Amino acid sequence: MIRIALAGCTGWVGRALVAAIAQSADMKLVAAMSRSAAGRDAGEAAGLAPLGVTIARDVAGLLAADSDVVVDYTKPDVVKHTTLAALAHHRNVVIGTSGLGAHDYETIDVAAREAGRGVIAAGNFSITATLLKKFALEAARYVADVEVIDYASAKKPDTPSGTGRELGELLAQARMAGTSKPVAELGGLRETRGASVGAPTPVQVHSVRMPSFVLSCEAIFGAPDERLTIRHDAGSSAAPYVAGTLLAARKVVGRVGLTRGVDSLL
Repeated sequence: MIRIALAGCTGWVGRALVAAIAQSADMKLVAAMSRSAAGRDAGEAAGLAPLGVTIARDVAGLLAADSDVVVDYTKPDVVKHTTLAALAHHRNVVIGTSGLGAHDYETIDVAAREAGRGVIAAGNFSITATLLKKFALEAARYVADVEVIDYASAKKPDTPSGTGRELGELLAQARMAGTSKPVAELGGLRETRGASVGAPTPVQVHSVRMPSFVLSCEAIFGAPDERLTIRHDAGSSAAPYVAGTLLAARKVVGRVGLTRGVDSLL
C-alpha cells in the first residue's frame, strides 16, 4: 500500500485526487494540506464521506504523518519549499504544480540524489498533453522555426504555464537554428515577442490569460509557404491529470533523482 500525503488537497486537481486515492486499491491518503481548509476532514472538504485525515495548515503538519510519496498541487511560490522539505524527510515527491524553472529543478535533483529519493515532475500529467510534447519534438527534427503559445484562465497565477515552459525548454534542446530575426536585434516593443525559454537554441513562448480558457498549449512550426500547428486543449474536468499523477506516484518509489515528464513512465 502506497501512503500518500497530498499538498493542495482542496484545489481543482487536489479534490479529484482525494477521490481517486480513496477509490484506489493500492494507495491510501494518510495526510493532506490546505491553508483554506485546515482542521477539516480531507474527505469532507472534497465532497466525500469522512476519510479520517485531518487537513494540515503547513508542510510540517503534512510531514508529521509517515508517508511514502508527497504529491504537490499547491502554488508556484510554495511547491519548491514543500518539495525540498519532503526530501529532507526522505519522502518521494510527485510535482504537479507549475511555475518552476530549470534552475529550480537542478536544485531539486541534487536534493533528491542526496536523500536517495525520487521526484517526478511534469508541467502536465495528461496523457494527451504528453503526446503534444512527443509530436512537437518529432516535428522539431525537420522544421527549424517553432514558437509556443499557452492559454489559461484569467486567474492563473503563473506564466508561462508548466506545459508551455516544459515544452519550450525541451524544444530548445532539440530544435535547429531558426530563421526568425533575433529578439535582441528588434526595434519597438521587444516584449511582444514573448519570453526566450531554454537553451541552447531558445524558443519564444507567449502566454494568453483570458476568461473561457482552461488550459491549452500549441507549438507552431513554420516553413516556407506552410505551417504546422500541434495543440492540446484541456476540458473543464481535472480527470485527465489524475491518471497520470497516480501513475507517477506508483513509479516514483524506488527511483533516485529527478524525472521530468510523463513520457518516460508510459
